[in-house]
Amino acid sequence: MLTASQSESGLRVNLTLANAHNHRWGLWKLSLYNEGSDPVWIAQIDLLDGSNPVTSHPLVLGSSPLPLRFYLNGWQSWSYTGTLNTEQSMPRSRLGPFQNPMVLNAGTPIFHRRGQFSSDFFTMLLNPFENVGLVVGFLSQQQHFGSLVFSTTPQPHLRVWANGDHTRLAPGKSMETDWLAAYPFAATDSEFPLESYLKAVAAVHGIDEFPPSPRGWCSWYYYYTNISEEDIRENLLRVQSWRSEVPLDLVQIDDGFESQVGDWLTFKSSFPHGVAPLAQEIREAGLQAGLWLAPFIVHPQSQLARQHPEWLLRKPSGRPVNAGFVWNTFATALDLTVPQALEYAAQVVHTAVYDWGFPYLKLDFLYAAALPGRYHQPTLTRAQVLRRGMETLRQAAGTETFLLGCGAPLGSVLGLVNAMRIGADISGSWQPEYLGHRWFFKGEPHMPAAHNAIRNTLTRAPLHRRWWINDPDCLLLRPDTRLTLPEVQTLASVIALSGGSLLLSDNLTTLPIERIRIAQVLLPLIEERPEVLDLLETDHPAHIRLDLTGAIGEWHLLAFINWSDEAVTPHLTRSRYRLPASKPYLLHDFWTDRHHIWEDDTTLELPPLAPHGISLLAAFPLPDEQPAWVGSTLHISQGLEARTWHIEETHLTCRLDLQHAATGSVYLYLPEFPRSAWLEGETIQWSTVSPSLYRFPVYLTQAATLNVAWK
Repeated sequence: MLTASQSESGLRVNLTLANAHNHRWGLWKLSLYNEGSDPVWIAQIDLLDGSNPVTSHPLVLGSSPLPLRFYLNGWQSWSYTGTLNTEQSMPRSRLGPFQNPMVLNAGTPIFHRRGQFSSDFFTMLLNPFENVGLVVGFLSQQQHFGSLVFSTTPQPHLRVWANGDHTRLAPGKSMETDWLAAYPFAATDSEFPLESYLKAVAAVHGIDEFPPSPRGWCSWYYYYTNISEEDIRENLLRVQSWRSEVPLDLVQIDDGFESQVGDWLTFKSSFPHGVAPLAQEIREAGLQAGLWLAPFIVHPQSQLARQHPEWLLRKPSGRPVNAGFVWNTFATALDLTVPQALEYAAQVVHTAVYDWGFPYLKLDFLYAAALPGRYHQPTLTRAQVLRRGMETLRQAAGTETFLLGCGAPLGSVLGLVNAMRIGADISGSWQPEYLGHRWFFKGEPHMPAAHNAIRNTLTRAPLHRRWWINDPDCLLLRPDTRLTLPEVQTLASVIALSGGSLLLSDNLTTLPIERIRIAQVLLPLIEERPEVLDLLETDHPAHIRLDLTGAIGEWHLLAFINWSDEAVTPHLTRSRYRLPASKPYLLHDFWTDRHHIWEDDTTLELPPLAPHGISLLAAFPLPDEQPAWVGSTLHISQGLEARTWHIEETHLTCRLDLQHAATGSVYLYLPEFPRSAWLEGETIQWSTVSPSLYRFPVYLTQAATLNVAWK
């Protein structure tokens, strides 16, 4: 470790350098000391600046500076994230003050020209032709929000700084940035480029254990704020009655119970008894009770805003800050540097957990605590304010409470939340719309929409079970939305492949049986992290691979997403999915229930795929004169339901267990024609799909043993 120091006008700056991972990593941070007699106001702290063509060399990865690809990480949960090339421009919202305060870091610029990009917290740069790149990112955001900017003009360069937020550094006081890390990577490296960085961030925050991914029901996307006790109770009864077929563990009450956003301890007339009795009913039903809270954001018409105006975060003009257009108004925020305001937020969380009985809290709109404004305590950066606020809420909730962060800047909640929303809200339409209007809002990158939620679920897939449980938001199944059945199947598949949370959000009392079946095949959750194969190629990844191992051996789930508004004919190659060229595979397409043979290194042509649809294929190595499992319709993994697999000379035994009732088909490759088959001792009739491939219908009450004999 090396430290260098420089002083100017009473401000001393120390640069600390270190390296790690066999000197492959560079690590550095800056410390500021005010040795003068007057306060200093810190706007930003530059840690890397290659923008000066006189003093800096162009950024070169490989043998040439361009072209490059830039992985852009958005500031908070809902913020656009994806990979862009230098011929593109950054997606941006046209909604200005209606949305930007929610999704954009005030210290990170948004560019309108091609070849100029910005990212928050971390980024990746890649030379796609030579497959070499660079990872750059802060190891935490406990001290400052970090901004990273890449531009192709006047020369390719990268700038990185810590947002000072015009914080007051008093005489005799100091501040330091979080560590910034940078390291190169190459396509020949054995691990995913971000792997080392994500592990280092987790280590800094003491993240090493993860609970099971939640599975349950949420009230929001059907009832929104028009909800009542009876609505919760009716859906609770349905969840309870479904448990033998669709085993959900959680019932979460979302927005709409409180008398006003900010007035969390009083209730609407539709909740005359509050929410504590409902929490008790949920517990008595053998389920976990969850509650939505947004403890840092404030409705301007709330009693809190009228009775405690001194708690509100204000602009230099004295007016409350704009926290974005929500609930058909411009919301505002608490100033958490006012001790009473932070105490109130902590009281709300403590009351919800210990007085009302909710061991699961969804904490939403958390960005509101980190908006630019005139803070009561001007010596804290926005990142410090939010981090200390979240630490206070975690302490109020206790270590056993499950916390889901939402609308939160990623780096501020690390190690404090169990799960994290990593994309925009879902909605009942593929593209964004508002009050039925679509044209103006189409293409909005951060707004609620299935398109935006699925995109970020894929572009932030690597964070799952490295930093937290990824929350891809809810699954909407009801047929009366504007989502087509292929779009619902895509949403369900991506949620399942993400390994993260699964929450249904329909009126369960009216859900048709064929849509209930979609939820059923996702349970139990896979929970593994997928590999998004084209993550560093596009902001709309279309190729996903998930390697699975079970009693039947090893197999792969391969997915292809049609992002187009038109039907397409998929043409899949072995190289794209990193499968060996010489090995033949037998494929089962889950949603069409069709089989395909993929011989050698040929291109596989699939049937036309609907707009926004998905092909979800289980790839099994073609067996050589040995019985083999080659797919099922029981579970989306198409194999994890087989818990034991035993082969004798002319007979096999397979124990099926989904932990819930199910009906479907199992497909087996057999070297000889079947002689008999029975399930739990009862004879079943099979059918021939193709030579050596047979379909066996099965019904499980929870588990059953399948026996098959051949000649």
